[in-house]
Amino acid sequence: MVTFESLVDRSDRLAVVGLGYVGLPLAVQLSEHFEVVGYDLKVDRVSELRSGRDRTLEVPDEELKKASVLFTSNEEDLSKCRLIIVAVPTPIDKYRIPDLSPLRNASIAVGRWMVKGSCVVYESTVYPGATEEVCVPILETESGFKLGTDFTVGYSPERINPGDRLHRLENIVKIVSGFDDQTARFLSRVYGKVVKAGIHVASSIKVAEAAKVIENTQRDLNIALMNELAMIFDIMGIDTHEVLDAAGTKWNFLKFFPGLVGGHCIGVDPYYLTFKAESLGYHPEMILSGRRINDNMGKYIAERTVKLLIAEGRLVRGSAVAVLGITFKENVPDIRNTRVVDIIRELKDYGIRVLVHDPLADREEASRYYNITLEDWEQMAGVDAVIMAVVHDEYRQMGLQQIAGLCSNSTPLMVDVKGGFNPSEAKRHSIIYWRL
Repeated sequence: MVTFESLVDRSDRLAVVGLGYVGLPLAVQLSEHFEVVGYDLKVDRVSELRSGRDRTLEVPDEELKKASVLFTSNEEDLSKCRLIIVAVPTPIDKYRIPDLSPLRNASIAVGRWMVKGSCVVYESTVYPGATEEVCVPILETESGFKLGTDFTVGYSPERINPGDRLHRLENIVKIVSGFDDQTARFLSRVYGKVVKAGIHVASSIKVAEAAKVIENTQRDLNIALMNELAMIFDIMGIDTHEVLDAAGTKWNFLKFFPGLVGGHCIGVDPYYLTFKAESLGYHPEMILSGRRINDNMGKYIAERTVKLLIAEGRLVRGSAVAVLGITFKENVPDIRNTRVVDIIRELKDYGIRVLVHDPLADREEASRYYNITLEDWEQMAGVDAVIMAVVHDEYRQMGLQQIAGLCSNSTPLMVDVKGGFNPSEAKRHSIIYWRL
């Protein structure tokens, strides 16, 4: 089997399959210690990385240009590697059922070119059991090899938080697990070269898979609670953020905030766990209840905006609303599974003309995935209301007055989804302001 020593002396190579938010930073950091091949099936992505540019903004251009990674979209290059790390996305389909096709296709490619003595480790979020029940049979079929005799597998869940410059790969404890103790020890040493925060060795692959999927399920449920409280407090005329500020003075209060829950982790991972639970005959009530609340927040915000327009005596049908920000979170360009589109679609159902702006999102992707046209800032003026959906730093720097100035009314109307601005300032400038 591949050894830590053979990787260190570079007589063996490792590969990272999938060069997105997770795979690229991992490949770049590992390349400081090992010979690394970075594989992605998207030819344009590989060309972009070879030119020294990362559109995800996770790796600075200067760092990327200095990295000694062989970026390739040629599957055959995997045959030169004996440690292969798979970091492909695991989305859900339109029925909210786990879509394992990227994981299966990656396993087919790896199995097709895998050599004897290899170790394949998966980082993608899956339900407990998926690595051994779904991936291993594919690897065995495609390679003709036998697990435990000809190759081994492991699971080490990613913990990347896109856009977070504080919690990075090197300072987040890394969970590792293996088919056997020897594999787990080997992976601990490999990841230990780049992860300085420490390694936690799980007792089995299933335990590591379960640990990953509940991390985001827990966050999802806590945010769902805040969203439900926000709706209750809104009826009572209480500001949710002021309540959280007060409650947060207690030492053991968990300070989560209401908002849209999108992206490829928190809004997706719980469905992997509920899918597996239901396949075993158990119906998870609390997890799905939290998901229903969070999935409906876009509709709630749109309806609240309509009510505010009506309260101000403004026509709804034919009015114009500016939506600022379409990515799934602030300061990242990723629009996958963004829930801002729920607000936009609901507003359009009311006959409202919606103008959308985002300084980071890719125009072509917004058009292709959601049929949404991103406007230039100059085209956003003259609207009846502004919805501050994603508080990118660029919007913060503009300030509340400039953003509210997009409204043509003498008293601007602003809906601040994440509470990025101060309501006291809004009051001073006679801005009608509402936040979750």
